[in-house]
Order: sequence, then structure tokens, then C-alpha cells
Amino acid sequence: MGSRQSDERGSSSSSRQNNTASPPSTSRREEATERELDYTELLAYLMRSGQIRLVSSNPDWALGVEDSDDDTTIECCPEADLNPDTEAIDASALKQQMLFRAGMNHNCTIPKERPVTDMLQKRAVGSCLRGNFSRGDLAMVSASYLPNSMRSIAQYNTKAFCGNYSKDGSVFLSACQDQVLRVYDTTKGKFEKFKEIRARDVGWSILDTAFSPDGNYLIYSSWSECIHLCNVHGEFQTHNSMDLEPTDRHFCPFSIQFSSNNKEILAGANDGFLYIYDRELNKRTTRIDAHEDDINSVKFADDSSQILFSGGDDGMCKVWDRRMLSDTACDPVGVMAGHTDGITCVDSKGDGRHLITNSKDQSVKLWDLRVFSPSSAISSCRKAVAGQTWDYRWQQLPRRSKRTNNVKGDTSLMTYRGHGVLYTCIRCHFSPAFTTDQKYIYCGCATGGIIIYDVLTGKIVRKLDGHRECVRDVSWHPFENNIISSSWDGSHGMWEYNRDVNGEWEDDDSDDDSDDSGNDDDIFHRLRRPRRQPQRL
Repeated sequence: MGSRQSDERGSSSSSRQNNTASPPSTSRREEATERELDYTELLAYLMRSGQIRLVSSNPDWALGVEDSDDDTTIECCPEADLNPDTEAIDASALKQQMLFRAGMNHNCTIPKERPVTDMLQKRAVGSCLRGNFSRGDLAMVSASYLPNSMRSIAQYNTKAFCGNYSKDGSVFLSACQDQVLRVYDTTKGKFEKFKEIRARDVGWSILDTAFSPDGNYLIYSSWSECIHLCNVHGEFQTHNSMDLEPTDRHFCPFSIQFSSNNKEILAGANDGFLYIYDRELNKRTTRIDAHEDDINSVKFADDSSQILFSGGDDGMCKVWDRRMLSDTACDPVGVMAGHTDGITCVDSKGDGRHLITNSKDQSVKLWDLRVFSPSSAISSCRKAVAGQTWDYRWQQLPRRSKRTNNVKGDTSLMTYRGHGVLYTCIRCHFSPAFTTDQKYIYCGCATGGIIIYDVLTGKIVRKLDGHRECVRDVSWHPFENNIISSSWDGSHGMWEYNRDVNGEWEDDDSDDDSDDSGNDDDIFHRLRRPRRQPQRL
């Protein structure tokens, strides 16, 4: 956009020089027209960068939307898919693996859930199949105790953009539009702030953060040519800038991540390039022309950090082999094409095979790394994305987005619908392996809540509403049964299970004959103490 501004201003200047003999009234008209163009360009820039959003007091008025049946607007959260197409995932190896870990029977179906007290009693007398609860057992129990109640744990005067737990769950990192990073101690049920970091070179807001694998450092990015690194613990203060050396001055790394060996940092930026920064050499070593539009999310496939994913506004999720990347060799090993609009977030299951993508087409898709999209799907995806005429940052959702528009050749295993993606790049993740065996996908929502999907059925198992504005980021504790949401209403909410809330979610088919006089809120935590006898059964 900057070059276009220069060209327009240059031509206007040249026109003025060649018409010095023009009447004064003509010169004034030309100057007024030039000022109007400048204001228009400024307004367009502010809207594209997300710094302003146009709204109307008239609920029936839709910004920039034609009065046609196809382009009228709907509420920002689309309807859930009541009958998801499960044909692809039913035939996948992923379903068989998940059913096996859940204790499937000979018909390859999940056995009926047993009362938690019955499971505890069998474990206590040593009659469990493995002598202890497996991850499948834990996941079966946690299904009855999914978080359903929110309490506000932090309130700020500006929008909360990022919030995530460290790998071991002992630290929570918050980043807000006030240019401050706040670090909280979350051990032993606490949520106590022990450090504040004033961010540098911030334009608009801090847009992404990440912990190092050992949890000793954090990085953050904003509208700046640099990624910044800070220490988490200790009295000394580290605040280093790592220059990515882009060619575009209007630059922002929208997504950043450490490699598992802590030696490299991966970034995806608004110029469509992937960047790799070598921490040992202290310089950017690789710059890859990866996407035709902004890269909104990057992720390593597993702890080997050899395979990585990138998702962008071109609607593509591309797969790269780190061992084959250089400034001269920049071809992906495969492409996932199935969305009809830009991708806002990519998350890996961590098994080196499966990933999910969240999109502005109001859907999450599950992919198998071993099944890439054919060229026909890539062409169809490009055509669908090019045909989008609305901007999710300030316009309401077009009615046509309510329709199920499948891309020809879409190879995704499952599509999940029922959450809203508006205003910002809303995140999605797999649920933790320890407590849920990754049987859920959860994401933020433009309506101010969290949506939790069942991986295998595609249906919503929890819809959590509690914020006044959109939830941009969500983080499920890796070992405890709580989720922290980060909302544009300036707050972090902690979601936990409360047996007195949303009783309709409980399993009505459980055995009422069992004595459940114990404390339900403590059952989930007692499951992680395999040698301790339950106090009451």
C-alpha cells in the first residue's frame, strides 16, 4: 500500500507542476481532491490494520453489504452443524487409535460410560485392566467434568490479545494492548502476578507470544521488524531484539514459535514470508516466500521441529520440511486446501500426523498430514478465497457464509462449525493429552465465549459464554481441569467445573444406584493420585 501511496502522490505532484498556468479555482479543486484521496487512503490503512472498526447504531444496517439475498448479514456466530459429515474420519486411522485408547469393544465402539465412583472402586481394589487409570480412562472421566463456569481472574483497561500457559502449566503469560506483558505464577492453584515487562516497538498491540521449551524465556511480536526475547525468572533482566531483516518497512510477524531444541525461532509475517532466526548465530538465517498473502499462523508438527505448518490469508495451509529449506529452495512438501477464506490459526496434535486450521469461513478443519490436497482443490480454494468481498475485521458475517460450501477435492478429515471468527485472528487448539487424551478441539469465539468440539463426532459438547466481547485466545492447562480465556473486554476468565452450573450437560444415563456422596468437584483431582484410597464411595 505504501508504494501505491507514493505513486499517487507523485503523479499528483507532477500534474501540479505541468499546470502552473491553471486558473486558481482549478488548482483549489485539485488540492481538495488530493486531500480527499489522502483521507481515503488513511482510512483504508487504519481499517486494514485493525486500528479502527466502523459500527452503526442501526442494527439493520450492514456496512458495505449489498441489498441482495446472498449478501445480507447474520449474527456473528453461525449455527452449529447438527449432523456433521463423519465419513472421512470414520474411515481414518485416527478414529481407531482414539477408540483403542478409550477402551473400545469388539464392535469398535466406545463402551458406555461407567459411574466415576465405580471406576474409583475398581481401581482401589486393583481390578482395573492396567492396574491404574489410562489416559483413555482419564478422558472418559473428564468428559463429565468439563469446565462450565467462569470467574474473572484479571481485568485490564485495554484488550487482552494473548494468554497462554507454559509447557508445564506453572506460568501464565498475558499480553494486552497496553504494551505490557504480565507473568503469573499458577502453581498450586494460584494466579499471582510476579513480573511485568514493558514491551518495545509496539504498533497497535502485542500480537503473539511464546514460551521457550524450558520455560525460562518468552518471546513476543508486534508491528516491528524485530522479535523480542525476555527472561521469565530471575532478578536479572534480559530484553533482546532479534532483527528479521525484512524488505518491507510495514512489517509484522503475526505468529512466532520456538523450536524444540531452543536454537531457532520460527515466524510467519504479513509479507507472506517465513522467517527462521538462529539464536546461536544471533541472526536471521532463512527467509522463504511461502504464501500469496499474510501468514497468520505457524506451528511445528512435533518435538523434532523438522516438519512445520503455515496458514495464511490465501486460505492455504502449507507443510514444510525444515531440512529442505533455504533462501533458494522454498517449495512446500504439500498443501492442505479446503477452506473458502483465510486461515487464522494452525495447531498440531503433536503426533507428526494431524493438525487443525481455523478459518474466516467460520470453520475448523482437521487434516491428516499423509493426505495432501490435489491441484484441483488448490485451484478451487484460490478461486473461493479470491471471491470473498467482505472484511471480517469490521463487517458482519455475510449470509452466504451460513451455507456449507465445500471445496472440490477437500481432503480434510472433519469440519467443525458453530463458532464465530470475526474482528481478529481467533485461536484454536487440541485439548490436553494428559487429562482429555486430545479428544476435543476448543477455540475462541467472536461472541465472547469458548466452543469445545468432539474430535470424532464434530458436535459441540460445550458452549461457554461469559465475556462481553470476542475471545481471541484460549489456553487449557496441560495437567489441570481449567481453561483461561483472553477477551477483548479486557479480562482473563478461568473456566472450571461447577456441579451447580449447566446441569443439562450432565450424563443422565449414569447409574443412580451408586453412592455419590463424595465431593464431585474433587473427583477429577483424585484421579491423578493412583495409590490413594477414595475417602467415600
